[in-house]
Amino acid sequence: MLDQRIRYRYSEPVTNLHQRLRVVPPSAHGPQQRRRWQLSVEGVKSSSMRTFLDRFGNVTVDVFVPQVDDEVEFVLDVEACADRSGSCETDFDRGYLRPTRLTEPDEIITEIASGVSGADLGSICTWVHRSLDYEWGVTGVHTTASEALAGGRGVCQDYAHIMLAVCRTAGLAARYVSGHLTGEGGSHAWVEVLQPHPDHQAGWISEGWDPTHNRRTGADYLVVAVGRDYTDVAPLSGTYDGKSARNFLAVEKRLDQK
Repeated sequence: MLDQRIRYRYSEPVTNLHQRLRVVPPSAHGPQQRRRWQLSVEGVKSSSMRTFLDRFGNVTVDVFVPQVDDEVEFVLDVEACADRSGSCETDFDRGYLRPTRLTEPDEIITEIASGVSGADLGSICTWVHRSLDYEWGVTGVHTTASEALAGGRGVCQDYAHIMLAVCRTAGLAARYVSGHLTGEGGSHAWVEVLQPHPDHQAGWISEGWDPTHNRRTGADYLVVAVGRDYTDVAPLSGTYDGKSARNFLAVEKRLDQK
């Protein structure tokens, strides 16, 4: 069960709020199954909502609110089975092979990638894990893999971007995963490496790796969205009219393993 409350408070009334949320887990992701979900908008007089799947199959919800006097809250209720371990069959996108602005390799990443193969995923994960000290507040959503690596500090999205850069430079298809890890208060990010099915069947399989914790992913991980990097899976983004208004974000979450 995932219960999440996303609250925006504004310093003065705002109008024409357009909010995009990628916070709903997919209907299925390997053994992970979503049974139901509900997203409601609270604290405002009226709102409208549109739900669709983006290029990568992520559930995307666009919300329009004509006016917010003080605050707006998005309340998410999800029931899902997060029993996922090992490998799972998946869709493939050629973008998972190419570097992005956030995963462009530097000389160090290129050198590391030159000596690895698909059999070395554990070694890649360990190298990335040891390359950074976990520290919140020193990087941001626009920090590249090479910048985080040079600074030696970062958070889960930085660990994921560095591992993506190494994998793709080594010729391995890999994607960014956003979601939740049981026992952690905030959202989490990790990597899935995609390889052809070992039985030579049509399709691909993915393996989840978490370089922040230096381990394979398992049943305590809940996938929400996948993409080439953080930009494709940003949980929250939006605009509003109100030149001098400032917004303050607060997120509360409870994840119970089923």
